[in-house]
Amino acid sequence: MDPLRNVLAGKQLLREEFPFEMVDSPLVSKRPGIVFDKKGRACCNRCGNSDKELLAEFPCARCGKKCVYCRACIMMGRVSECTPLYGWGGDMPEIDHASLKWSGSLSDGQRVASDRVVKAISHNDELLVWAVCGAGKTELLFKGIEVAFATGKRVCIATPRTDVVLELAPRLQSVFPSIQVASLYGGSDDRHQFSPLTITTTHQLLRFYQAFDVMIVDEVDAFPYSVDPMLQFAVRNAMKVESSLIYLTATPSQKWQKECLGRKRNFVTIPARFHRCSLPVPEFVWCGNWEKVVKKGRVPLKLQKWIEHRLLVGTPMLLFVPTVAWMAKLLPLIQMIDERIESVHAEDPDRKEKVLRMRKKEIPLLVTTTILERGVTFPGLEVAVLGSEDRIFTESALVQIAGRVGRSADKPFGNVTFFHNGRTQAMEKAKGQVVMMNKEALAKGLIDE
Repeated sequence: MDPLRNVLAGKQLLREEFPFEMVDSPLVSKRPGIVFDKKGRACCNRCGNSDKELLAEFPCARCGKKCVYCRACIMMGRVSECTPLYGWGGDMPEIDHASLKWSGSLSDGQRVASDRVVKAISHNDELLVWAVCGAGKTELLFKGIEVAFATGKRVCIATPRTDVVLELAPRLQSVFPSIQVASLYGGSDDRHQFSPLTITTTHQLLRFYQAFDVMIVDEVDAFPYSVDPMLQFAVRNAMKVESSLIYLTATPSQKWQKECLGRKRNFVTIPARFHRCSLPVPEFVWCGNWEKVVKKGRVPLKLQKWIEHRLLVGTPMLLFVPTVAWMAKLLPLIQMIDERIESVHAEDPDRKEKVLRMRKKEIPLLVTTTILERGVTFPGLEVAVLGSEDRIFTESALVQIAGRVGRSADKPFGNVTFFHNGRTQAMEKAKGQVVMMNKEALAKGLIDE
């Protein structure tokens, strides 16, 4: 029964998602797909949806009646009131101890956070790790994961984005070589693999039920997790009753920041990067009605000078703009300064190729939307935001954008400029957060003056 156990252990799957001949095994457990409360209100057992607008009836061929089904998670297969969710009803596989094979070292800030992560895992606590961009969040998890394995615990690292899963999986596999790390995302080959360590997108957690002793949610502030109750339910639903929950972020929400400062949330900060240099503080540069200037076929003068100076000294640049439409208007104007300049956005089929060319220094500047606010590192990079007053540039987005600069030990400094037509609260709060982290890091002796 090992193959069946590997498929079903800790899962909640539809009948068609595992071998048909094993459906009636006595070791297979079943839970109703849709449940009803005493007032007859329906709720999806897989995603937690109870919104009437996202629950509907249909003539069901399986039971011959009108069946309620969930529309919120239908992209994972249809769950209806006559559709059981199948799981494993036998003994769970034991988690073998896996030793950490890593020759690196932690900074002082990372070491403090690592100790807090170990404590949270050992005591089944909840913890927020508030770490600046480039602080090395992955490395501080290593010891905690090793402790989890040593005590027979199963670990999950969940993130909103597939590209983060693809980046993290080989890194964790290299430091825990004695186990097979499972990486889950849409279309991955590891979905039937039982592993002590699973790295997954938050969407894939909809397939799990009380599976993990340790849940680590990376980039907890990122879209879509931050605004989707279904994904937040999926995280909680995938955890065992007795388990630990660790959140990682560089930019917690205003609500969470207030809870931290009011000591209402268990948290630890890493206010400095490993290279002991302060974070680049954003500069605010007023450039007037930049939209009107661009519509007239010109690059705002202050932005043009910013670009030309960096082209002259060979500094790689990212220029963030509010929308793809503004990118389309601006790109040909900036290409008059240097024809090698390119643009990139979420639907660009050449997105990965352009980022690679940027790394090879074939492209001196990429004009981009917020798609590159996270997950990219270019040595020596400097960034600018045109129209930083636009509502798309939230406090979180602006902090992440500023966090692209000064990440490497070779070039730990750099310029971050917000070109604007009026300061916003988001801009002020983003700058204030960077200044606050620098002050805390200096007070704790984590950066050099």
